[in-house]
Amino acid sequence: MKEKIKYAFYLLLPIIGGSIIGFLIKDYIDYKELVKPPLSPPSIFFPIAWTIIYILLGISYFLYRKNNYNKRTITIYYIQLFFNFLWSIIFFIFKLRLLSIIWILILDILVILLMIKFYKEKKISTYLLIPYILWIIFATYLNIGIYILN
Repeated sequence: MKEKIKYAFYLLLPIIGGSIIGFLIKDYIDYKELVKPPLSPPSIFFPIAWTIIYILLGISYFLYRKNNYNKRTITIYYIQLFFNFLWSIIFFIFKLRLLSIIWILILDILVILLMIKFYKEKKISTYLLIPYILWIIFATYLNIGIYILN
């Protein structure tokens, strides 16, 4: 039973955390009012994309943790999740767009490091993170573009 709770935690933490952050920032989102760079998706796209990404992130970590316990890899996972969750607060609630660029660049690096660690220990976990890294690189482009244009 204890093992099932642990596995559920691994699977659901990104989804639950992302949902809490979404709830906290919903009244502060000003995306529609911002001048956006080319290729900016409509705002409805973001919750769909993040839901899929958080599901894949949870599955990726769950598969990794079933047979692996590299403390450094686990630490990188939780630090990148922390950076992921806080980015939205920095960008939308505090409107610190320059800080949010620095923050998301650190997130990019952390996810790449996580993917490298996963690749050495559990390749499928890396493959499941490909949409995540692509999305946050795109989000980095959007963040920089919004900062410059606004």
